[in-house]
Amino acid sequence: MRTRQIALLLLAGAVAGAFAASASRTKPALADSDVDKTVVMRDDCDPADPGWTPTGGCALQSGDVNLAEFNEELISPLSASVIGHQAWRNDPPYLQVHTDQDVKVTNRGGRVHTFTEVAEFGGGRVPPLNQGLAPAPECATAANMPPGASSDVTGLSAGNHRFQCCIHPWMRAVVKVGEAGAN
Repeated sequence: MRTRQIALLLLAGAVAGAFAASASRTKPALADSDVDKTVVMRDDCDPADPGWTPTGGCALQSGDVNLAEFNEELISPLSASVIGHQAWRNDPPYLQVHTDQDVKVTNRGGRVHTFTEVAEFGGGRVPPLNQGLAPAPECATAANMPPGASSDVTGLSAGNHRFQCCIHPWMRAVVKVGEAGAN
């Protein structure tokens, strides 16, 4: 019995030591090049809802948001500005990279989106979705990314870079770029 108690105490001490060592690390021992630098554009359109058909349909196999629900979420009852449906989003909305790193952007939604760098966040090129927002000038020539498409954003200089969807202007992301090799 006493031998079992000693073994359990030794095991408990080893486990506690491992947890303490793990907790003392502030960052994983991965090189920056090993870290995934990806922004995913998401939506949850319902492919069974014919309401999406006139504006390009929904390419998802399954989704839960019909057009009526999408439209209900466009405007906040607390302000006259666009809120948009929460399922239409960039994930993550904030990303840190270095000047020598690219950002991969993938459209995993069922609708067309853009990932457009803008000087200031604003509205997009679909007026009914701009409720209270002046269109960002960069949206006039923004390239569409169909469902399933990917693209790389390269050559970003140090500083903050704002990106938005020029169709669904509440889909925003900030990419903070630091100098290569800086911590």
